[in-house]
Amino acid sequence: MIKNKGISLNKIVVQVKGNIVSDMGGEKVMLSVKNGKYYNLGEIGGEIWDLIEEKIPVNQLISLLKSKYNVVQTECEEQVISFLYHLVEEGLIEISDN
Repeated sequence: MIKNKGISLNKIVVQVKGNIVSDMGGEKVMLSVKNGKYYNLGEIGGEIWDLIEEKIPVNQLISLLKSKYNVVQTECEEQVISFLYHLVEEGLIEISDN
């Protein structure tokens, strides 16, 4: 059973602006000026970060990743929702109903 941590597939996600993001050897690293912290988003996390530059439904984000990577639907949902949850906890993304 997937614990969605309050993030459902029909929610809309988008980056919070004002973070400094850079590519470092194929992985994305980010500095949150507001939090004063560095984050290593990794390769796939960096790809998710790029995809949420504009508002996107969580289910569409998962579909895009699933079409690119050979991953089972439930595993993809679980990993993406977990990643998004961490971004929400750090104040790096916004989630809305539309």
